[in-house]
Amino acid sequence: MRGLRVTTTTGADTVLEGTVVEAFKGSLRGELLCPDDEGYDSSRKVFNAMIDKRPALIVCCAGTADVITAVTFARTHDPLVSVRGGGHSIAGKAVYDGAVLIDLSSLKGLRVDPARRIAHAQPGLRLGEFDRETQAFGLATPLGVVTNTGIAGLTLGGGLGWLNGKYGLACDNLLSVDVVTADGRFLTASPNENADLFWGVRGGVGNFGVVTSFEYRLHPVGPVLGGMMFYDMSKAKEVLRFFREFSWECPDELSTTATFLTSPDGTPLVALVACYCGALTEGGKVLEPLRIFGEAVADLIHPSNM
Repeated sequence: MRGLRVTTTTGADTVLEGTVVEAFKGSLRGELLCPDDEGYDSSRKVFNAMIDKRPALIVCCAGTADVITAVTFARTHDPLVSVRGGGHSIAGKAVYDGAVLIDLSSLKGLRVDPARRIAHAQPGLRLGEFDRETQAFGLATPLGVVTNTGIAGLTLGGGLGWLNGKYGLACDNLLSVDVVTADGRFLTASPNENADLFWGVRGGVGNFGVVTSFEYRLHPVGPVLGGMMFYDMSKAKEVLRFFREFSWECPDELSTTATFLTSPDGTPLVALVACYCGALTEGGKVLEPLRIFGEAVADLIHPSNM
């Protein structure tokens, strides 16, 4: 194998000898992808198609041991390192030119303990995949608002979602994590073990290590009442005034937001988005003001699963 040019943490370029890359590849259980390998282009893509970066190497981790090996390799050779979880990465931080990409997207293990209301989840999971399993038991935890978002980056960044009003942020419902730190150690962090590290990862956006497992507190959440009310853009001022007053008085079970968007035919619209996570009958009463306010272009609020 020929040598590979990588970008180091100082910003300078260096070349990894082919024998070094081959030895690294042989030490992994998962794949190691170079720019000429099949699957490289699909593995470097993230959800945001505007991001078009080319890492020097992609480590397709098959387990925690591969993460430890990748981090140790990076300490030895000093390349830039990025980490990909679910691959949503709207800002593109999961992938950098010339870096070693530690790809966790195939780590999708999830174990739900319905009796204790706890879920153990791996970092490659996306929100929709997580919810599908927990909802089989009528349980959920606060995560994001977009099904394709990965649980890892969202949780490590704090975690805004539709259940925040009632149950707090995603990081508020994190009970423990397993982390591979920059020096290659594997640690468990919780309120009672490595508490400073646990404090740091709950909102620290992943800069304290590579999290390989998340333990979440779950809550009983059945079908929710949610969706969008659409209004013509000419009504935006009165819609937003109404939204300000309505959201100020809403109960914890209701999360709302206002947004501007464009319909498929190009019509500018203003939308009020709502999610009520309590009893559906009560939710109907709470959301009634939305339905009697103004003249909506469309009413898409209805019961649905998380």
